[in-house]
Amino acid sequence: MVAAGYRVVTMDVRGHGESSTTWSDYSVVGVGKDMLALMRHLDAGAAIILGESLSAGAAVWAATEAPEQVAGLVLLGAVVRDAPTPAYMTPLLNILFAPLWGVAAWGMYFNTLFPAHKPADFATYRQKLLANLREPGRLSALKAMMLAKKDASEQRVSSVKAPTFIIMGTKDPDFKDPTAEAKWLAEQTHGKVMIIDGAGHYPHVEMIDKTAQPIIDFLKSIEVVYDA
Repeated sequence: MVAAGYRVVTMDVRGHGESSTTWSDYSVVGVGKDMLALMRHLDAGAAIILGESLSAGAAVWAATEAPEQVAGLVLLGAVVRDAPTPAYMTPLLNILFAPLWGVAAWGMYFNTLFPAHKPADFATYRQKLLANLREPGRLSALKAMMLAKKDASEQRVSSVKAPTFIIMGTKDPDFKDPTAEAKWLAEQTHGKVMIIDGAGHYPHVEMIDKTAQPIIDFLKSIEVVYDA
């Protein structure tokens, strides 16, 4: 995207990366507020948000909360609503995220998110990810984010006015039927959808050769004026 002439800014989700771990809200609303706050801080005009997983739900919330700030959305492996879960799921997550083995359990799960192809730097990235999760408060933040309700984005998804591009892998383990979820989201947002056969939860990383150019083409279709 940088090579294509775009200014690109990345953001750590609450509790992750270099963000603090003392937040009381890890929901799509909290992360969506952070997106808008960052855009206002940069004072660069309307922006196109690329949101992955829960951050896609946060992007939906942000686009409806401040439509003048959001020129477009790219939603990848988008989690914008709560899937029906059995009663045992919360207790199970509490067991899986126990301090003694929680990081290792997440590392094993993370491997499954790339079913077709792992990037060349996967081992290095995974090592850094797990090291970050071993820092105080990180594992609890991850669990809080996973358990946070998505009602706010589900209630607003049909109100999105910004041009939207949905990308979903057919083997995304976060969804019972990834293709159906992507098509539902496209119907709600009147957006464009691309299904990547064989890709998991991170199609833009796992199959960058199939996703990069379509994303750039979508960005080019949106006229946005950025400050230098």
